[in-house]
Amino acid sequence: MYEAVDATPEGRATPARFACTAREYGFSGLVVRSGVADAERITERYEIDVVSGTEVRAENPQKASGHLGNRREEYTVLALRGGTNDLNRFAVEQPRVDVLTKPMADEGDFNHVLAKAAAKNGVRVEFDFSRVLRQAGGPRVQALSDMRKLRELVVQYDAPFVVSASPESHLQLRGPRELIAVGEEIGFTAEQVEEGLREWGRLAQRNRAIASESFIEPGVRRGRYEENR
Repeated sequence: MYEAVDATPEGRATPARFACTAREYGFSGLVVRSGVADAERITERYEIDVVSGTEVRAENPQKASGHLGNRREEYTVLALRGGTNDLNRFAVEQPRVDVLTKPMADEGDFNHVLAKAAAKNGVRVEFDFSRVLRQAGGPRVQALSDMRKLRELVVQYDAPFVVSASPESHLQLRGPRELIAVGEEIGFTAEQVEEGLREWGRLAQRNRAIASESFIEPGVRRGRYEENR
């Protein structure tokens, strides 16, 4: 199972510190949303798969589109932060986007049209448990309500999804058991939460394979003719 984290400079802990703690908590992989230059060294040192990712944050779809083209080949996992209706819609309609993060943040909403588009284009919808884990009272109740609504739509339309606590510090990391407990409050089974955590790793493996020499371009695998040239 994998977790996706905000490391320095966006977060408050280095990728290495995250990797050390995540390994102790039982994770087998870590997606660094802010990118990581020495992923191989950290992977070897802490015996956990460290994946270089990026989370595009833009004010509107027009600005987001430019960032996507610039970053797709540079990072293994490409996410786009939602939180508004326009950004959520833009993200799920882009097959080059791996993950729509924080779709229910700010003024964002999610409906059956977006769920269908996410399923069609293979865009993973993030279940961000941070609001449930780090808030209390009314805001926490609202966060649970938002997650339940999102879960119903994702399950109904079979849209792919990932799960994360979105930690900005190694102190905010939570183990799989704690995330499963939160998921069950939303209506997920333990198996579904585990699948959401594993999906980060599946994305990384798929994208690494596409970027390898076995592919001429995304979606076109190198065949015998090309190999013998």
